[in-house]
Amino acid sequence: MSILFITSTRIGDAILSTGILAWLHEQYPEDGITIACGGPASKVFGEVPNLEALHIIKKQPNHGHWWKLWRAMAPRKWRVVVDLRRSAMPWLLLAGKRYSVPKDRTGRHRVELNASMFGLPSLAPKIWTAPQHRETAEKLLAGAKNPIALAVGANWAGKTWPANRFAALADRIRQMQAFGPETEIVLVGGADEREAGATLLENQGAGPDRGRVIDAFGLDILSTCEVLKKCRLMVANDSAMMHLAAASGIPTIGLFGPTKDQHYRPWGENGFVVRTPDSADTLMARLRSDPASVTHLMDGISVEDVAAQVEELEARGLLAAR
Repeated sequence: MSILFITSTRIGDAILSTGILAWLHEQYPEDGITIACGGPASKVFGEVPNLEALHIIKKQPNHGHWWKLWRAMAPRKWRVVVDLRRSAMPWLLLAGKRYSVPKDRTGRHRVELNASMFGLPSLAPKIWTAPQHRETAEKLLAGAKNPIALAVGANWAGKTWPANRFAALADRIRQMQAFGPETEIVLVGGADEREAGATLLENQGAGPDRGRVIDAFGLDILSTCEVLKKCRLMVANDSAMMHLAAASGIPTIGLFGPTKDQHYRPWGENGFVVRTPDSADTLMARLRSDPASVTHLMDGISVEDVAAQVEELEARGLLAAR
């Protein structure tokens, strides 16, 4: 029999849901898996074990996308249907077991909320890759010294720490004894985020003893995961790249302002948060009263705040060279 897994359109939420897939594969190792998700999220799932099909959900008027999904999935009986979008689909299909993610009434992290469907405390995200993704990462980072990853973009301007502060942070990290001036900065994110990294890219040739700035913008998700595994640290806005880094297992510092870190902090023992002094609710109230403030919602985080967190992780022995 087979499993139907219905998940998000957004890449970050899709990454957070991968722990469910790992658990399902462990419970039903012989079953094929069909994944229904949005187009952007589909890039996360290309190497999932026993993947039978990826069904791309494209939003249509009058809920037409759900009817299209039902028509595609109704002809067969499923061992398990898991739905993270709280649709009626699990109850419209023949299935042995049905699970639907509950509404959040507790303030839990999304990983914990997802796992609660099965009566479990959490299911850590897991990203599957293939040899070609590892080869891509090895070529990109060949000879790299002390690579540090930065994700300067996000899917909303309000979540974006100023690019010049990322550049200043890179300089601070290179001044730390544990790293040094030859430390190389790896910029990750979508191709459309390259402009946000322009300040760092323009400075890559400043000084003969200065480490490179490596442009990994636009790299596919699974190759980016392999790139991140080779980095000593990630500093990121609240974004898909932040969740990908945390899932890769490297120390990840997430920068939070108008979004709630209790829901979306980088998951795992190597996930850390630096947030604005103002809460997410306070910042969103400010935005409603002054929409033009959207580009300043992250200003409460200073370079010193983030550098201090990096130094703390180094003091705790968490930033060992890879």
